Amino acid sequence: MELVAIVTALALVQFIFFGMMVGRARGLYGVEAPATTGNDMFERHYRVHYNTLEQLVIFLPGLWLFSIYVGSMWAAGIGAVFLVGRVIYGIAYIKDPGTRGLGMILTVLPCWILLLGGLVGAIWRALGS
Repeated sequence: MELVAIVTALALVQFIFFGMMVGRARGLYGVEAPATTGNDMFERHYRVHYNTLEQLVIFLPGLWLFSIYVGSMWAAGIGAVFLVGRVIYGIAYIKDPGTRGLGMILTVLPCWILLLGGLVGAIWRALGS
């Protein structure tokens, strides 16, 4: 379970880092709070951060459900793919949003695997199998 806890903490640190990048971009591109639009490069940073939040809502519960009902080593490994996918997504999206596909796949696919695997594992256990 320690590896799952580490992946969880890294996902949250990554989210905080993306938020710091939004703050930096706000200053660099002159987008004053509370505005979230006004400069294309700022908006790219903002979308990376916001999309990461959207994914974390699925990723974190899925990670823990999968670790409990399927296996923590597998959960941590799949979670690591998610973390790498977020980095690839962020770099690609900031450079050219049209190139974010690989990063998105490496983010969404682990989320689905973790969530559905955890659900199936919980159902399996609930049925006494």
